This record gives sequence, C-alpha cells and structure tokens, in this order.
Amino acid sequence: MPIPVLLQRLLSGGLCLLLLNACGTVPPRSVDSDAATAVGEAKVTAEGNSTAEARNKPGDPLEGFNRAMYTFNDKMDRYILKPVAKGYRAVTPKPVRRGISNFFSNLREPIVMLNNLLQGKPADAVSDLSRFVFNSTFGIFGLFDVASKMDLPKHNEDFGQTLAVWGVSDGAYLVLPFFGPSNLRDGPALVVDWETYPPNHMEERSTRAKLLLVETVDKRAQLLDASDILDQAAGQDPYVFVRETFRQLRRNQVYDGNPPQAAPPAFLFEDDNPAPAAPKQRPENAPASSP
Repeated sequence: MPIPVLLQRLLSGGLCLLLLNACGTVPPRSVDSDAATAVGEAKVTAEGNSTAEARNKPGDPLEGFNRAMYTFNDKMDRYILKPVAKGYRAVTPKPVRRGISNFFSNLREPIVMLNNLLQGKPADAVSDLSRFVFNSTFGIFGLFDVASKMDLPKHNEDFGQTLAVWGVSDGAYLVLPFFGPSNLRDGPALVVDWETYPPNHMEERSTRAKLLLVETVDKRAQLLDASDILDQAAGQDPYVFVRETFRQLRRNQVYDGNPPQAAPPAFLFEDDNPAPAAPKQRPENAPASSP
C-alpha cells in the first residue's frame, strides 16, 4: 500500500469522532440545527443518568472493544490530524478553503442522489443531480456553490440511512478503528459509500491518494472549533457523550430531521393509589337526609 494512502486512512479516523457535530444537511434543517439537536439531547441523556447506568445502557454490548477503539481514534486525532488541520487553516486563506470544501462536497452529490433514489425520493434525487450539474459547470468544477443560491438545498444521504429506510435496525453501537462511531448497520454500509465515491475509482493512484488526504484535512479543519465545544460538553465520560450524540444524530438523519416522538418512560404511568374522593358539599339550605 502506498504511504500516502496509508497515511490518509490513518488520519481519517480522528475525523469521524468529530463529524457527529457537523454532518450534512437535510432540508429544511441546517447543519447547526441538526447538530445542536443531537448534542442537546445527548447532553440531557448523559446528565439524566449516572455514568454506571449509561455504561449499562442496552445497545452497547461491545463496550470494552468500543472504548479501546475510541481511545485509539482520539489519540490519532489529537497527535496527528488536529495539528495538521491547524497548520492547514493557518496557511490557507478562508476563500480557498471554502472552494476546496465546495469541490469535495460536489463530488459526493452522486452518492447522495443514488441513495435518495433507493429511498424512494425521486424529487430529492433530481435536486441532487441539478446541484451536481450546475455546480460542476457554472460553479467551475464545484469550487463555487451556485446551486444553493438557486434554491437547490444540499441533502445528506448515505447507504446506512438507506438501509434504515428499508427497515434494517441499527443494531449494537460500534466504534470502528479509523472511522469512529458507527453501528452494526452503518459499519458495513461504509463499503458501499466508499465504492460509490468517484475519486476512489481514479486510475492514477497517486492523485487519488492526494485528493483523499486533502479532503480529510480540510474536513478536520472545518471542525476545529467544534472539537473545543465537544471537549467542554462531554463532561466526565466523553465516550458516553459521543455515543449518545451519534445515536441522536443518526436518528435525526434517518427521519430527515423529523423523528417520531419516543414513548415516555413507563414509570410515568405506573398505577398509583387513587386519591380519596372529596366528600360532596351539601347546599346550605338543603334539608338533612332522613335516617
């Protein structure tokens, strides 16, 4: 394996830990509202349960493995990816970074379009195709996002969400080395997303590796501020916080920002002894009942 490809895969791991706070958009939501909802709900969950209770929460039977992978990915991000991203942001002007981000976002439009078709949303798929055409032409290979100004909103769909629409349950929580938070449904789905990403099929392997490396560093640079927020909000057990944030975010994405309301806890409806009925008041002038 060429060294640039190996390095790119190593660097991509830490990125996934922070994508939880800034993944994609689904109309009419924005990135900030989607991430804020997930983080807020996760914080409530973390604060409403003790650490011991959170660790024993159903859906995390692989916690031992997950925590080891979380630590590995976190160190990879702290000591490799984050410093590189800081240097990239320091030497690259903001307009150039924006153009690079737009370019890679445009390359992912075919993936989004395909998944919208598989999910039975042809109108969104047509919108995705229009975005790709307009940004690739008038936007100069996607460097400028002219489609958003034409009321063509950007969607965020992947094969994991498609499987969810088809009725596949998420399964146990899973932290993947290099790729970060996932589950038994979304983890295998990454293979489909990887194979349908155009740069992965470039014949020139050196160019392909450089593109993927630049994309990874650029995405991590976009999340430098978000990582500080994550450190402040995570509390004593960042693993639990990231886990709950991931779950909430994926739920919002699967339901296009409108997830069904979860049923209230059963203990709220436990049968209590009914309060004694208040005695009826006798009118002041009413005669007393005969014995």
